[in-house]
Amino acid sequence: MPDIQPAPTHDWNGDSGERWAANLTRLDLMLTDFGSAAIAAAGARPGEQILDVGCGSGTTSFTLAQRVGSSGHVLGVDISEQLVDIARAAIPDGAPVSFRCADAATAALPQGQFDLFFSRFGVMFFDDPVAAFAHMRGALKPGGRVAFICWRGAQENDWVRLPMAAIRDIVEPAPAAPNAPGPFAFGDRQRLADILAAAGFTAIDIAPFDTTLSYGRGASREAAIDDALDMAFQVGPLSRALAEQSDDIRARAAEAVRAAFARRPGERSVLIDGAAWVVTARN
Repeated sequence: MPDIQPAPTHDWNGDSGERWAANLTRLDLMLTDFGSAAIAAAGARPGEQILDVGCGSGTTSFTLAQRVGSSGHVLGVDISEQLVDIARAAIPDGAPVSFRCADAATAALPQGQFDLFFSRFGVMFFDDPVAAFAHMRGALKPGGRVAFICWRGAQENDWVRLPMAAIRDIVEPAPAAPNAPGPFAFGDRQRLADILAAAGFTAIDIAPFDTTLSYGRGASREAAIDDALDMAFQVGPLSRALAEQSDDIRARAAEAVRAAFARRPGERSVLIDGAAWVVTARN
């Protein structure tokens, strides 16, 4: 399989951040069920202080802010200036939420302040995950909670598996390191449990979450397939695998990936399989 690792972290303030920002509506549609599952597991309560790591444009932060109410507060942290700017511009008047552009793995965080450390797909990119989780644990109150969702393996997620399998005879595969920082760094359940335990967390629970997700959207089936193809070319491993390829290779790849999406059901979006872990733990 071609390389499925993410772009370098610094690129979240460059091309990757711009592409993510340009596709926010599509991505939120794709991630809706996952975010809802993580928020349900978090059990946020009125008055709580919450740290939302990898908050992006603030979708989950705003939902959590509604849960904690005016007596609580949510701090969303993300390394992408583009996404944090979007989040700040969308803050409703009086909402108990603020945003900070920083790397939560190393940034100075108030010690012992938060009741909950939350993340929707924002914790898989740390160079040293044990150190990063230990650092963030320091920001939790004694007995504070952790709730996040992260991807399982690439082969269990059609948004990767389908397009990358479609181009395997068109683009030469590049080596992939399964435990390297990237979307699937925590695909191995035991490795994830060991990382959290080494960082000092207890009561660790890692539960599978599977759903059928909507990939792309359109007024008709053909439009939905076209939109799914465009999204795959803009965001994710396919966009990186084809970045340096010729127009001919890209055209052949587009035909193959479109055919793969066309084999999936769905009328207004392409319905594909998604697989993640819902993780909870205690400080």
